[in-house]
Amino acid sequence: MAPQANPPVCRLMDYGRFRFDARKREQESRRKQAGSRLKQMNFRPKIGDHDYQTKLKRVREFLVDGDKVKVTIWFRGREMVHQDIGRKILERMATDLADVAHVERTPLLEGKNMSQIMGPLAKPGEGKRTDEESGDHNEAAASAETKTASA
Repeated sequence: MAPQANPPVCRLMDYGRFRFDARKREQESRRKQAGSRLKQMNFRPKIGDHDYQTKLKRVREFLVDGDKVKVTIWFRGREMVHQDIGRKILERMATDLADVAHVERTPLLEGKNMSQIMGPLAKPGEGKRTDEESGDHNEAAASAETKTASA
């Protein structure tokens, strides 16, 4: 593989093996890409406060890991009359998770289920920056600007 050499040097390759290796490299690169997964958490309209807090904690973990979450309220029988209770639970979930998530799809009734989809605010692996870190970064940027301005 040295075309500038005298005489030129090349290597004989097995084309089938070359294609196999290329396909393997492509599969490996696809495997390393982080895809967004959709997790689901199911609630009932008569959920107790402690059960709600437990499920809220689990949903928060999903969102911090970078997954989307579909929160579903299951209605049975006469509970369908009280859809406002289910909507309040979903709205409460959105406000409780406002620091780590945003609502991608507002509450929607599908048959006997009401669901909303929530997505993470930050990508996985990106921690929330504290005020001190962002302040240090701003000071460093400001000092860099003054150095370039004086030069």
